[in-house]
Amino acid sequence: MKRWLRRRVDVVYERVLSRELSGAPTHVAVIQDGNRRYARRSGGSAHEGHRAGVETTERVLEWCQDVGVEELTLYTFSTENFDRPDEENEQLFDLLCEKLREFADADRVHDNEVCIRAIGETGMLPDRVQAAVDYAQRRTREYDRFVLNIALAYGGRSRLLEAARGVAREVESGDISPAEIDVEAIEHRLYDRPVRDVDLIIRTGGDERTSNFLPWHANGNEAAVFFCTPYWPEFSKADFLRAVRTYEHREESWRRTRARRALALLGAVGDADLPEARSIVDRFRDSLPTGERPEGRLEPPADEPDANGTVESLDSSGSTAD
Repeated sequence: MKRWLRRRVDVVYERVLSRELSGAPTHVAVIQDGNRRYARRSGGSAHEGHRAGVETTERVLEWCQDVGVEELTLYTFSTENFDRPDEENEQLFDLLCEKLREFADADRVHDNEVCIRAIGETGMLPDRVQAAVDYAQRRTREYDRFVLNIALAYGGRSRLLEAARGVAREVESGDISPAEIDVEAIEHRLYDRPVRDVDLIIRTGGDERTSNFLPWHANGNEAAVFFCTPYWPEFSKADFLRAVRTYEHREESWRRTRARRALALLGAVGDADLPEARSIVDRFRDSLPTGERPEGRLEPPADEPDANGTVESLDSSGSTAD
């Protein structure tokens, strides 16, 4: 297909996908895989692949803001990446320094109030990278309209391990009792500033695994996952919109499953005994096929109080299995 025709088709497809979307995930996490393979295929160096990948990263940030995403996390450099050749890593560190400072000074970042944060064991990075990270964070610290997390020297298990050790030390010192350890206690110790639960993970490059990426925030929230074959420098807006559509389909399935479970419980146990189930059916009835929807609202009996604040307790797992 001629290149100009391919571009026309892509534009039309993007418009179709955009019209199909009715909502957006709040937090998207991306595993930017395939920079080096992209470079090898075209006869270039790994550094050229990483530089091409940065251009995609800048476009994805714009696409996220266009559809209403509020937080984006990029898996940029893992702890395992330290095992790569020194020359390759040094070039990547130079690129990170350049782009972090460039981005922190960009008008579009300040106009859109983008807060740049680094997550991971940044103390393992060279001094020049740490200085660039500090500069970007200081320049954008007061913003909160959009959050851009850069995962550097990152390992999901190591973060959880450090949080657990931190809690153990505080229990040993008497600063916190075992009974006080809850979800918030762990989350506060994972990162310096809060990270939202992940709604969607995107991985490019063809591999179908999440590589220990944000396990607490993604697995705990049962995030939707979108795997695609293009290398990161080739990732297109159509690919991005397809990923968002995957998230929407997962959300629709989640709502439909909860409504069906609640209806089944009402039928088996009785309406008067399950105010929470009635509330869930009323909340998610539009996600059910027309033939499965009960007629009218399932109002509680006059002498029975509403189940305010307890709707989620019926099924907090968010399972999507039909």
